[in-house]
Amino acid sequence: MWRIAALIALVSLAACLPGETREVLRLSGSAMGTQYNIVAIGDDLDASALRAGVDDVLEAMNVRLSNWTPTSEVSRFSASRQTGAQAISRDFAKVMEAAERVHTQSGGMFDVTLGPLIDLWGFGARGPDTPRPGDELPSDTEIREALAHVGQARLLTLDPATPSLEKTIPEVEVNVAAIAKGYGIDALAQMLVEQGIEDFLVEIGGDLMARGTNDAGEPWRIGIETPHTGAHGSLQRVIPLSGMGMATSGDYRNFFERDGRRYSHLLDPTTGRPVTHSTTSATVLAQNAMLADAWATAMLVLGAERGLAVAERHGVAVFFISRDRQTASPTYIQHESSAFSALFTSD
Repeated sequence: MWRIAALIALVSLAACLPGETREVLRLSGSAMGTQYNIVAIGDDLDASALRAGVDDVLEAMNVRLSNWTPTSEVSRFSASRQTGAQAISRDFAKVMEAAERVHTQSGGMFDVTLGPLIDLWGFGARGPDTPRPGDELPSDTEIREALAHVGQARLLTLDPATPSLEKTIPEVEVNVAAIAKGYGIDALAQMLVEQGIEDFLVEIGGDLMARGTNDAGEPWRIGIETPHTGAHGSLQRVIPLSGMGMATSGDYRNFFERDGRRYSHLLDPTTGRPVTHSTTSATVLAQNAMLADAWATAMLVLGAERGLAVAERHGVAVFFISRDRQTASPTYIQHESSAFSALFTSD
C-alpha cells in the first residue's frame, strides 16, 4: 500500500569528543521516489567506494521494486496478464515473504494488491485522477469493482523456494511501495557493513536503520514529529536508537477534504474506503527497516485501539499518536505497546 511516511527527524548530532579522530561522512540524494540521507562514521572512510555502493544498491532496487518505474520487475508483473507462476528475483521474493507475514498477522490490513483502490481514490502513481475538490467521490459500485481485484491472500500465491509468484486473475496488481523502501534501507545497511562500517544511520523518506553509535559515541537520537498539516516542527518524542529499523506512517500530509470531511490516503482493504478513526501517526521499531515499514502502514490502518491488540499478540513495538476529538484545539493522545515500552525508560 502506498503511503507517505510522517517525518522522523534526526536530532542534531553532538560534535566529536575531544581527541576523537573518527571521520563523519554524509551522503544524500534521490531514491525510490523520495530523498535519502546516510551518515557513516569510521576511520579512513572511502567516500568514492561508498558512493558507488549506494548507487549500485539503489539502482538494483529501482530495477526490481519501483512501482513508479514502468519497466521495473514489479511493474512488469502487475502489467502482465499471465495467471501461471512467474519467476521473480530473490529481492522481490524476500519483500513478498515479509508482506505475506504482515498481511496475515495484521488481519489483512497490510495488502500489496490495494493498487486499484489507491488509484480510484486519486492517490496512486497514475496521478491525482479522482477525487479532488469539485470531483465526485468514488461510487459504491466503483469501490465494489475495485475490491474484486484486491485481496493479497486470495489473489497471490508465492513460492519462495523457486522463487515465483502467481496471480489467480489477470488484473491483479502488486504495489510494494509501503515495504520496498524499508527493504532498500536494509540493503544499504548491509552494503555499509560489507565495507567495514559499523556505525551509521541510513534514512530514506523518513524511514531508517540505525546501527552502532553517532559521532559522540552515543546511540542515535531520533525524533518523532508531532502531527501537523503545516510545516515540519515540533517533536512528540525523542528516542535513542541503535541496531533497529524505524518507520512512521501518518495521515496528515497526504489527504484531501470534501464538505468538511478529511479523506486520508490510508485505505481499509476490507471496506475500500479511507480509515475514519482518530489515530494520526504510528511509529514502529523492528529488527529491520522492511518490517518496520510494512507494520507502520498496517498499524495506522488498524488505528490505536485495534492496533494495540494486534501488537500485543505479535510482539510489535509501536507508538501511536491520536487526535483528541473532545477538544477544539489540536490535542494528541499517546499510546504504546508493551514491546515498545520495554525498549525505553519513561520520558
